[in-house]
Amino acid sequence: MGLLSLLMQSPVTFLMLTVPLLYSIIFHEIAHGLVASWFGDNTARHSGRLTLNPVAHVDPIGALMLLFVGFGWAKPVPVNYSNLKPTRLGVICVALAGCTMNIFIAMVALLLMQFEAFSTSSVFSTILLIVAKINIILAAFNLIPIPPLDGSRILVEFLPKQVQVALARVEPYGFFIILILLYTGILYPVIDVVLNVIYSFMSIFFG
Repeated sequence: MGLLSLLMQSPVTFLMLTVPLLYSIIFHEIAHGLVASWFGDNTARHSGRLTLNPVAHVDPIGALMLLFVGFGWAKPVPVNYSNLKPTRLGVICVALAGCTMNIFIAMVALLLMQFEAFSTSSVFSTILLIVAKINIILAAFNLIPIPPLDGSRILVEFLPKQVQVALARVEPYGFFIILILLYTGILYPVIDVVLNVIYSFMSIFFG
């Protein structure tokens, strides 16, 4: 069931779903900031971005996209990558933190579905299934190696300096490039590949 059809068929379920979905993107950003602090950068902490208060994180357009389209974003957590020690490992871990959090949320949702109290309730089982699916999509989408997505942060650490500089110049236009690639359908095969990798990893735990 799509989110729009869910809104039409069961507004109460849709409203109950908004909180876990919004916190999925919030926890994604908090994970970035938290891991950055472990590697020596407290920019997110000093900016008040390690809070659970949604006001500090929610981007209105990103939140609406998440609720009605199925993927979205929160305000990016500020990270000063030059403060990370060791730098390369820090950058990679910070970049992976958000996606790892989304996969963890998806796994928790799937685990809860194994309990009768949730599996026998159509409302809770629907909510948990959608939360799991969207978090997996969020993880896969963010792992795409196009600036400013997390996957590009990881890729850059293994590229020559000249290519890093070129990608940095592209980053301000990254979202426009992503929207064009999504609109033309070019990006979907890439997303499918990343999704299959995530599903393969999760199948280790859920068969």
